[in-house]
Parts: sequence; C-alpha cells; structure tokens
Amino acid sequence: MSNAINSGLRRIYVISQYKAASLTRHVGKAWSHLSRELGEFVEVLHPEQRIGEQWFSGTADAVYQNIYTLEQRESEHMLILAGDHIYKMNYAPMVRQHVQSGADCTIGCIPVPLDEGRRFGVMEIDDERHVKRFEEKPDQPFPMPGNAELCLASMGIYVFRTKLLLGMLCDDAVKSSSSHDFGKDLIPQLIKTHRVMAYPFEDRNSADSPYWRDVGTIDAFFEANMDLIEVEPKLNMYDKTWPIYSYQPQLPPPKFVFADAESKPPRVGHALDSIVCGGTILSGAEVNRCIVSQNCRFRSYTKAEESIFFEGVNVGRNASIRRTIVDKFATIPDDTRIGYDPEFDRARRLTVTPSGITVVPKGMTVRDPA
Repeated sequence: MSNAINSGLRRIYVISQYKAASLTRHVGKAWSHLSRELGEFVEVLHPEQRIGEQWFSGTADAVYQNIYTLEQRESEHMLILAGDHIYKMNYAPMVRQHVQSGADCTIGCIPVPLDEGRRFGVMEIDDERHVKRFEEKPDQPFPMPGNAELCLASMGIYVFRTKLLLGMLCDDAVKSSSSHDFGKDLIPQLIKTHRVMAYPFEDRNSADSPYWRDVGTIDAFFEANMDLIEVEPKLNMYDKTWPIYSYQPQLPPPKFVFADAESKPPRVGHALDSIVCGGTILSGAEVNRCIVSQNCRFRSYTKAEESIFFEGVNVGRNASIRRTIVDKFATIPDDTRIGYDPEFDRARRLTVTPSGITVVPKGMTVRDPA
C-alpha cells in the first residue's frame, strides 16, 4: 500500500477474503486522507459471491469475482500485487517499461537461491527480458543462465493490459481443470500466445542488501518482524524519502517504570533492541528483542525475549516468554512460561510452528492443561 502511494498510484482496491472486519477498519482509518473528489481511493472489496457460492479459489479467481467493479474503472493497464510480501519498490518505472515495450503482461522478478525456488513461480528469460518459460513452485527449479546457484523468482507483481486480463479471467473461470491461479494457470498459458516481459526488482530500501520477504507462513512472518529490531534493521522504516504509512492512534508514549536493580530478583522496567508502541507500560518487566504493540501491559519480574505482542496484550507478574507471537487482547497470567516446552504449549492448545515459534490466539487467557 505504501509502495503504491509512494509510486504515485491513487486508485487502489484491496481484495479481502473471510474475517476482514479489522482489515476494513484499519484501511478506513489509515487511508482516509485520499480524496474521492480527485478520483483517489483505497477501497476494500469483500467476497460478494455474485458469480458463484464459493470463496476465492485462487489468486486469479479473487480478481475475477470482482470483475464487475474493475470493468467500471475502464483503466488501460492494471497492476496486481500479492498481499503477503514485504519490500520497498517504486512501481512507476515498471509500469512505464510495460507500456513502452508494448507488453501484454510484465512480471516483477528477483534472483533467489535455487533450493528456495520451490516456494515461488520460477521463470526463464532471454537477453531482452522476454519470459520464455514459467513454472509455479517447481519440484526442480531451473537455474538462471550463467549462475547455477540462483533461479529467477516471480515476486507476485504483475502489470496487465486490462482488456486482455479481464478476457483471460472470464475464459479461465469456466475451466474445471484450472486452479484459477495467476502463477499456475494464467501466466504459463499467456506466455504461449502473448508478449510477456520480466522486470528486475529495484529496491528502494536504504540498506546494504536488497530486501524482499514472502511472509506467507508464521515462521516467515516472525523472521520478518525480527528483521526490524536489528541495530541496523534490514528493512529501514526510518527513511523519510520512502515513508511507510499506517494508522497511528492518539496514545501516550510508552512508559518504563521501576529501576530497583538491587532487589532479588531485580525489578527493572526496560526494553533492549526492541520496538515499543504508544500506550504500553513496562512496569518492572524486561523486554529484549521484542516488538510490542500499542496498549500492552507487562508487570513486575516478567521477562520476554524474541517475541511479538499484538495490541492490548496483558502480561502478569513473573512470566517468562520467548519466541512467541501473542495475538490481540490475550492474557498471560502470573508465573506463566511460554515458548520453553513445545509439547506443553501444544497441550495448552497453542500452535507451535516447525521452527519452534509458539502462537497465542486472539483474546485467549493462557491456562495450563487440566
């Protein structure tokens, strides 16, 4: 969303699936500064099931089920973006190349290690960036020319000629054999008959190396958040030339109280290598390498490390929390330990990921198993 605004794009649809109420509220609060009178908008499109009774069955189907709304805009070109990728990029040069080259479709791409190619759409291009081959999540990714250790992955960024795209979506919708996905179905078919170009990722992140993360899993989401708290963060949120927009509620600054280091155990309220948001109070609690959202409460002698706390989390005294994601308005009672024993956490009906990240659901009060 911020990339689009910073790229000069002002007509944006966000296609949601189920349980989108909080997303809709956030978009309404964060993007209300756009002017409808000037033709600017960010609008959330919910599944209306006007074409069928099913939910979205693929990325292309999600766009197809909103085809009536898209047709009314009468745009010449359309930019399609995946919602689970984190990066900074100016889309304007990509759209400009798409138009100037006469392409029917342009795909954003980035080199990734060959063994990671199984997670992405992988493409083969010629010297003029024509896409000659495309396979979605191949078992055996094919390497880039001249580099056997890398392959060229799709970033989930597509620019289409709108008329062509809408026609393809209609044709694909009636195919029972299709999974109705851009990478699996539409792009491989389009390559056979139309001009498809690749556009290399141009990073706007002011860091030492390009930053692009797919956060489609809990583990990937966790690691992307940990990237933000490095001494030199891998994703720079402090670059005023490329701001990241969001909704910032009117809250008091975070508060850190008690500094009794002589008590046994020490009663010190502090945060180290962490991001702590407004309205939060660390009352004699220690937070290390954490992201703490707004209006959280941590009480005395609690220690948290390498964890993410969403809005309104309430943590009691003498708790120990590590490598855990705690969702909104959850309660961690006194003396609770989370993230130290995966089997015990599972017995509490908590999710534990393959890499050992524990997840506390929204609104839950963590209790030991009976």
